[in-house]
Amino acid sequence: MSSKRTLAAVLVIIILVSSVALYLVASNGGARTSSVSSTTGIVSTTSSTRLSNSSILPGNGSMTLAAAFPYLSFNRMVFLTSPDDGTDRMFLVLQVGEILEFPDERNVSSTATFLDLRNLVNSSGNEQGLLGLAFDPDFAANGYLYVYYTAAGAGRHAVVARFTVDASNAGMVDPSTELVILQISQPPAFNNHNGGMLAFGPDGDLYVGVGDGGSEGDPMGNGQNMSTLLGKVLRIDVGNASAEAPYSIPSDNPFVRVAGDRGEIWAYGLRNPWRFSFDPAGQLWVGDVGQDRFEEVDLVTKGGNYGWNIMEGFSCYSPPSGCDESGLKLPVIAYPHVQGDCAIIGGYVYTGKGIPSLDGAYVYGDYCTGNVWALEYNGTQVTYHAELVVGTSSMYSFGLDSSGNLYALSSDGHIYQLQAAS
Repeated sequence: MSSKRTLAAVLVIIILVSSVALYLVASNGGARTSSVSSTTGIVSTTSSTRLSNSSILPGNGSMTLAAAFPYLSFNRMVFLTSPDDGTDRMFLVLQVGEILEFPDERNVSSTATFLDLRNLVNSSGNEQGLLGLAFDPDFAANGYLYVYYTAAGAGRHAVVARFTVDASNAGMVDPSTELVILQISQPPAFNNHNGGMLAFGPDGDLYVGVGDGGSEGDPMGNGQNMSTLLGKVLRIDVGNASAEAPYSIPSDNPFVRVAGDRGEIWAYGLRNPWRFSFDPAGQLWVGDVGQDRFEEVDLVTKGGNYGWNIMEGFSCYSPPSGCDESGLKLPVIAYPHVQGDCAIIGGYVYTGKGIPSLDGAYVYGDYCTGNVWALEYNGTQVTYHAELVVGTSSMYSFGLDSSGNLYALSSDGHIYQLQAAS
């Protein structure tokens, strides 16, 4: 009887192991082993994992960051973008308060100043300065662009403002055209966690990423406080902005009719949503910078609570154990602070033509190491994850050109393009 039970147990184990082996298909792109936790969703940055049946998705080490504009070099680059206006111009945001313009050509050797806000911007702190830029969806016709900066002068606050391109010179913006859209008070004792990302959604509204106000652990509880804009993603309508009414709150914002809550809030419970983007399906991908243990990627939806400072990644933060997770939106993925990784740089779902095998994958990186990863998510679980590039220097941000090519801004002063390794 015991031998039959033993045989039956062995058969069950074999079946289970075989099932898992069929479900978890390790990448052929590198020597590292698969590691996805089915219970927490945490994916180790030392793994390459493929849960789908695809054989064309890139594996570990399959990409490289190649110098995109080798004759250009700048300090404190924080954002790179290109408007959909048919001009093939690139716009580079410098943290000190400048936006530079140059043609999207590999051999370009000089830039022009598009907008100089150095007299308005406080860039003295590591996370302060001119931090975000978004071109109006109708930029080609109206010449509007929006920026996010931490303001110089008394009192610590962030500013979202609109500027207008000179009608007689499309390569220049007059700083006197500033229309202040929104001012966000920041705790005077801290200079970090300012957020700074701006992006127009497919609905035409402006989305704003705001950090929790700084220090460590969110000591003021801003992430869960609905009476403040700190620790949130905001959604505002700037379509009819004027000095008297610089923005309006969309009537379908989730908290617009909740007493005591700020109507601008789209989602909350975020620590420092430094970079986010919309994919072609209209989904909002946010890289939320963690505290001491984990970095996370969130798919942010209307009214969602993303857990900070109750949770960090998939783990309890305050309290450190036994926290109440009810009603919280867990990340798509979280990675630990190992091998030097320390702060996520949110990226983009890849749509460029240069790397067809990467089409539809979300690409993100880490500030400290410059490592670059990609993932696919089916709405329930991560179905693909790989470390595309092992970084050699710190990374400040990703950027896109008008063709969907993906760039990385490095602390070594250069701009790199993600390419397939030769």
